[in-house]
Amino acid sequence: MSKLYSRLAILLFLVTSCASTKKAKFEDYVFKTKSEEQKYETAYNKALKLWDIPYTEENVKTSFGTAHVIIAGPKNGKDLVLLHGMDASSTMWYPNIKSLAKNHHIYAIDFLMEPNKSHLTAKPLSSEEIIVWYNEIFDHYKLKKFDIIGASRGGWIATLLATQKTNSIDKIILLSPAQTFKFIDKPRKTSSALMLKFFPSEKKFSKTLKAFSTHPEKISPIYNRQFYLANKYAKSNSSMLKMTPFSDKELESINNPVLVLIGDKDVINSEESLERAQKHLVNSKTKIIKDAGHFLTIDQPKIINDAVINFLD
Repeated sequence: MSKLYSRLAILLFLVTSCASTKKAKFEDYVFKTKSEEQKYETAYNKALKLWDIPYTEENVKTSFGTAHVIIAGPKNGKDLVLLHGMDASSTMWYPNIKSLAKNHHIYAIDFLMEPNKSHLTAKPLSSEEIIVWYNEIFDHYKLKKFDIIGASRGGWIATLLATQKTNSIDKIILLSPAQTFKFIDKPRKTSSALMLKFFPSEKKFSKTLKAFSTHPEKISPIYNRQFYLANKYAKSNSSMLKMTPFSDKELESINNPVLVLIGDKDVINSEESLERAQKHLVNSKTKIIKDAGHFLTIDQPKIINDAVINFLD
């Protein structure tokens, strides 16, 4: 890990540790006030309409809180689980959902410890508890031999789930998975996202989008609003620090077909990530997407959609 990344990690740890000393209700783990939560959810609901296909929203009770799941696509289609990127929520799939839901039965799951419509009612989850949480959802829907797509942090979680000896995952797609094969590739450029967390402003938000996307102008203003409020209103948390790259042995335990895609201008991954994936994932395909940053699904949606569907079919 680079010295700069270490400093950023220490800064995040100190800030979140100080915040955790304050007495806080577990039901308010993500948002500071009910008013801010309501403003965020209003923006979420508007962004979800960008899906522009029929969908249903369901809340699943789990041991750790309520899981918000968006379901779409034909019931007789193969089950496909979508795991979003950090603070992006399941609404982030709006450039891709029509293509994904054409022949697949979609389950888009909001991660419990981030701003979205899932609600944590326990202490922050460990990696082991994250596995239990997702498996409770999979069991609730009786998902067997399902495919999974994870973007950024969602890619790390998808990999975590796949390393378990007993799982029901079939094909795996990792879209610029964060901290999965290596630590952040360009920590200086990603520091804007950390500063946005601590000192949210429209200017810092714009700078962050430019660092993570080659085409921030493609992002819907409606989704942009929701994503900004996620950064403005949500409390900082140290869960990112628990995301460390997987060992050679852990990666080699995954026998599933895996597709790994990264952008040629990604600030999180580099060709080294793909080299490690090729070396240790025994059944993997990798590809670099041109003119794309970390936000692959927005920067090059058609290319991503075609690559994903070709791999899943």
